[in-house]
Amino acid sequence: MRIAALGDIHGNIEALKAAYGAVVREGVDKIYHLGDLGGYAPNVNEVVDFLIGHGVEGVQGNYDDAVGNGKVHCGCRYVDALQAGMAELSFEWTKNHATQKSKEYMKGLPFEISFPSDGLLVKLFHATPLKNNLYWYEERDERFFLDMARRANADVMIYGHTHLPYRKDLKGKVFINAGSVGKPKDKDPRASLAIVEISNGIVKADFMKVPYDIAKTVDAILNSGLPPYFAERLKASE
Repeated sequence: MRIAALGDIHGNIEALKAAYGAVVREGVDKIYHLGDLGGYAPNVNEVVDFLIGHGVEGVQGNYDDAVGNGKVHCGCRYVDALQAGMAELSFEWTKNHATQKSKEYMKGLPFEISFPSDGLLVKLFHATPLKNNLYWYEERDERFFLDMARRANADVMIYGHTHLPYRKDLKGKVFINAGSVGKPKDKDPRASLAIVEISNGIVKADFMKVPYDIAKTVDAILNSGLPPYFAERLKASE
């Protein structure tokens, strides 16, 4: 089985279209999204419509939960005061501009998706099997990884939230962060995604970087009423 995981689209419809086209050309069996469909770029409604229209299933991110359920905070965590303030503005903008259809879709997304593949249990979630806003960086210690595997009760775990792609193997468990389609944080502005293939009990993960019309997304941000800060951060990829 060969699947594609598209994480953290964050309202960037141009990145989503390019990423989707790339994985279709790769000939995957199934495409999933990993949540956080809005925020930071303005096309949350177009993203939702695209995913529905193309039959892309996925899980609920902290942003989806907060927007869909009308919460007062996105569940994001920023140490820097400027970033925290910008995140709050982005969240309020997204809540005000998301249609009822988009909100209902995000509200109805499942926390996780799991399925068997060639004798292995695969589980998809946004951030961790416990909370959808806990940051699971590659630098976390081995004990944390193994505790998450125990709580997920899965062999292969695929997730996002940090916007930083990685793969880690520990004691027969495979951990894959797919990165971010719409708002990478690895200094590479291209859309980031993971293609995971499971065959004969072997897990292969390929991380793809897909170019897209970044200038078009930048213009959309600048013309939307969102802070220009997000256009600059997108160009710099954090």
